[in-house]
Amino acid sequence: MQTLLSLKNIQCQFDDRIVIDNLSLHINEGNLVCLLGPSGCGKTTVLRAIAGFHALNAGEIRIREQLVSSTSRFLPPEKRHLGMVFQDYALFPHLNLKDNIAFGLDSKTRVESQRIVGEMLELVGLQGLEKRFPHEISGGQQQRVALARALAPKPDLVLMDEPFSNLDVDMRERLSEEVRDILEHQGATAILVTHDQHEAFALGEQIGVMHDGRLLQWDTPYNLYHEPNCRFVADFIGQGVFLPGTLLAPDTVATAIGTYQGNRAYSWGKGADVGVLFRPDDIVPDSSSDLKGKIIKKAFKGAEILYTLRLPTGHEVLSLFPSHLDHGLGEEVGIRIEADHLVAFAETR
Repeated sequence: MQTLLSLKNIQCQFDDRIVIDNLSLHINEGNLVCLLGPSGCGKTTVLRAIAGFHALNAGEIRIREQLVSSTSRFLPPEKRHLGMVFQDYALFPHLNLKDNIAFGLDSKTRVESQRIVGEMLELVGLQGLEKRFPHEISGGQQQRVALARALAPKPDLVLMDEPFSNLDVDMRERLSEEVRDILEHQGATAILVTHDQHEAFALGEQIGVMHDGRLLQWDTPYNLYHEPNCRFVADFIGQGVFLPGTLLAPDTVATAIGTYQGNRAYSWGKGADVGVLFRPDDIVPDSSSDLKGKIIKKAFKGAEILYTLRLPTGHEVLSLFPSHLDHGLGEEVGIRIEADHLVAFAETR
């Protein structure tokens, strides 16, 4: 696959404060990827640097092998052939939907522009609404218009900055899936910036987890969840708890709920103190098990119930039960461990 975007050791500053530090990544043509992290981690600054809204203090950015940003070269945003979808949609309130979508098509003939606008309206499911104004449609529809406007000029890359954050939870989930379908239908390459891992998982084939201006792990959603490479990623992605353990062998750990052999080897040495990650789906109901947990919290999730269980040792774990197994607070339930991925990190005394 051809590399469309390449960032090499980029650094960005605000005044004297480094907000992006030595970050590198590359994106192939047709990839849908996400930058994920908490507020203030630098993910939007990366997007702005790619778009040409923020200069680099070090490193370089290339689009289709063309150098667009470095300390000695800076191609302006309008020359980078990118599409942008902003958090606040940035639609023109005085233009109807048709004219909003056509805004970036100045180089096209009137007939070509009308054809493209018609295709975009159909693509985002808004055909028949082209004469309406932004204030006359819903937030979800406005976001579709913003996406259609970004896609209309057929950009090399679409950049999306927290595009669903102004929508309610149900609409966010539904629209993130619709946007992925639209982008895939177009064969577009896109980067989504978000703090919401559900959005990232719904859209991203590859996800980069950021913290304090650094890219900690660039991986598939599956690997981020099951194979986190550091404690921050393990805590940030999904749910779970860490139980204290002791390394008995490179691939074997003793914990308060048993001894487990995993799918990887660690080099800390026998007897090392470790924290072992257990996800809610690692701990499953088993009425015949000798291992019991007392229910101290429960959260109904529809098809499942998330229980917080207190073990005889006093430690607490999370466990997902099918929702027809409805137990009450204070009840003791049998559980067993099905942890196929052993995730442990060294503990400092």
